[in-house]
Amino acid sequence: MMDADRAYANGAFIPGADAIAARWPVEAAAYRAALGTRALLDQPYGPGERQKFDLFLPPGTAAGLLVFLHGGYWMARNRGDWSHLAAGANARGWAVAMPSYTLAPEARIAVMTSEAAAAVLAASAMVPGPVVVAGHSAGGHLAARLACDDQTVPVLRVVPISPVAELEPLLVTEMNATLRLDADEVASESPARLARRADVAAHVWVGGQERPAFLWQARTLSEEWNCPWTVAPGRHHFDVIDDLALPESALMAACLEGL
Repeated sequence: MMDADRAYANGAFIPGADAIAARWPVEAAAYRAALGTRALLDQPYGPGERQKFDLFLPPGTAAGLLVFLHGGYWMARNRGDWSHLAAGANARGWAVAMPSYTLAPEARIAVMTSEAAAAVLAASAMVPGPVVVAGHSAGGHLAARLACDDQTVPVLRVVPISPVAELEPLLVTEMNATLRLDADEVASESPARLARRADVAAHVWVGGQERPAFLWQARTLSEEWNCPWTVAPGRHHFDVIDDLALPESALMAACLEGL
């Protein structure tokens, strides 16, 4: 029988995982400092402590808005760890918004979906043009949720990166003591069980060296949604997002395809 906790453990199977994670906030702070006045920090999208986003502007008029939703199993991390990942889209003339959202156990996943939608609406009001939503891991789940046909946010494209698209396997994990998922929420918040909106394009991305559970999650979503998926060779769960910082990367191309 599959050990669900082992199946969804990432850091334990990534050499140097702690050092990689320690680097993120340092690189993020350096990018914010380098942008200077083009980094608009702590923009509110609601009254909650974590209901804020950082907006990183390109030189000149933005071609559109890329929203990046962070991971952390809906229980950890915040927007300030990922600012450097805006570099790729900024270099291509796009603005990038990075929201935080209320974490478990304070919020259920359904609430986080609503907060992600509110953040996209608030950020898109500041940046005219097309809107793309990308997200990683738990953020990949939220990005996918915003493409479902029960959502009305003005999104043209989503790129869920290593998403958890089917929540049922998490019911028997230790983390569910914090997430408090039940069968009803699994049914209503699993993107792989929901129809994709006809007017939203999607491309699922995952690392080739990720845990088998994440490869399964990515393929399942791509099959249910009849959309492309890419397995990035050699990438694990922690470095699969690195190419967002590179304007000419295949991942950036997938985010901005046709826009």
